[in-house]
Amino acid sequence: MARLAKQPSPFRCRTIVFQPKLTCSSSLLLLCCWLALLPSPEAHTIIERPSRPSPEDYRYQRALLASEESALAFGADIPLAGNEILVNNHLMDLKRDELEKGYTNPFNFSPARHFFEVLDQINASPLFRFVRELPKGAVLHAHDTALASTEVIVKATYQPHLWQRGCFEHGRQPEFLFSRTKPTAPQRGNKHDDGDDDDDWELVQTVRERMGPARYDEHVRQLFSLYTPDPQTAYRSINDVWDRFSQIFLAFNPIVTYRPVWEFYFREALREFHEDNVLYLEFRGLLPTLYDLDGKTYGPEEVVQIYRTITEEFKATHPRFAGTKFIYAPLRLVDNQTMDQYLSLAERLHRLHGDYVVAFDLVGQEDLGRQLLDFVPQLLQLPASINFVFHAGETNWNGMPSDGNLFDAIMLGTKRIGHGYSLLKHPLLLEKVRQRNICVEINPVSNQVLRLVADHRNHPASVLFASDFPLVVSSDDPSFWRAAPLSHDFYMAFLGMTTVGQDLRVFKKLALNSIRYSLMSDREKEVALGKFQLAWDGFIDRKAEQLRASSRNEV
Repeated sequence: MARLAKQPSPFRCRTIVFQPKLTCSSSLLLLCCWLALLPSPEAHTIIERPSRPSPEDYRYQRALLASEESALAFGADIPLAGNEILVNNHLMDLKRDELEKGYTNPFNFSPARHFFEVLDQINASPLFRFVRELPKGAVLHAHDTALASTEVIVKATYQPHLWQRGCFEHGRQPEFLFSRTKPTAPQRGNKHDDGDDDDDWELVQTVRERMGPARYDEHVRQLFSLYTPDPQTAYRSINDVWDRFSQIFLAFNPIVTYRPVWEFYFREALREFHEDNVLYLEFRGLLPTLYDLDGKTYGPEEVVQIYRTITEEFKATHPRFAGTKFIYAPLRLVDNQTMDQYLSLAERLHRLHGDYVVAFDLVGQEDLGRQLLDFVPQLLQLPASINFVFHAGETNWNGMPSDGNLFDAIMLGTKRIGHGYSLLKHPLLLEKVRQRNICVEINPVSNQVLRLVADHRNHPASVLFASDFPLVVSSDDPSFWRAAPLSHDFYMAFLGMTTVGQDLRVFKKLALNSIRYSLMSDREKEVALGKFQLAWDGFIDRKAEQLRASSRNEV
């Protein structure tokens, strides 16, 4: 084969060589540049690439990475033993079953839908039934007049001497009042704007008989609940929900502040929380003035005493129940003079009932209410022995005034943060909350109903659950959305916010945290922990025996 002559490349450019006169300094400069271009060991290391692992080694390293991450998750530090392992396997079967159905058809995944739309579906869920039976520790975030179920309110309207003015139809909201005789004045603090006069008052018993008990009771359920089959249309924004909140409180106040109903309502609330396997309750309230049929009124100190008396009576007949404590939480949308009155009452309650009235908070919609910063000079004057447990960050906004409540809550030394929904948008504050061990009270169903989050998989708390963050799960206002005292919130958090692999340890950690971050005394916490451990062990043993019996029957 003949050798071909090498042809010049058509893309080769002509090289022009410049030959400047070299001096000593220029020669030294060229030498330095040339040395800089030589490869060095460091430069060689930078551009070197490691060899690719084998598939087996890759899988091993991936499993190791996943294991390291799971070891950081909420509940990972809780050991399981004996029957707990058997029960946990059953729980995880229930969880995976719901996750797989949702993964196949996301429309069937309850945490991704509005709570009102899937309430019946949740109640029929085997996983939810498991959660209902589970000992849950304490509820640390709930409000006084939204504790007991709507059915308790319906029963309260059967009490004698309850009067009604106005009807349910055409979007109107009736007024109520307890009185021995026909009321001769509009409901306290309210006037009808449609020209109604005193002759419009009728006994509820008469109205119920005319409408029929079933129809009347259903109107009462609708009046005192946010529940609606079409929540997306009824509540387009958080403001719509808060407006409806105000209407409920306005109508409910003259019913629940009648002393016999107040006492009945609180007893029934304790019964329902106990039946939902809650052993302790720390609740917020405004301490409204109560009244009776004889014209007597009852002030804040007397209302606190009613709470204490009923709690002790309930504990005497329910030894598994550890008790209640109260957080004085008046409305935030007030002027400075009213705030001074609130703080004066807070100090008085602290002196008289310091072992029961354990903290101070401000409530109401953060986006439209006054901010903590407005009241900082007054709040700083309170004795250091009065605890703060502020609502803060219950908003979707970032950097707006309501979001700023997180800064002030932390700087004021809050023991816990109510909601803290926007906390993740503030990495520095997030780290300070972790360092200072400030517990965040997560309220899953409330956050969805109030239009902060549509899909619980996107809830900011899912990030907190990925680490050992100081948090608890609570229920806020369960009565208003027809939820159980705590089970529905536990269900949503476990299925919608935790990872596929997080298990029974999450529930146990939540219960232990709820006692740890409560404002009980150390001795009271010891007693509560003992009651919880007994309830937990009993539940685990009963459930394990049920599972073994079921397995034997299948064989």
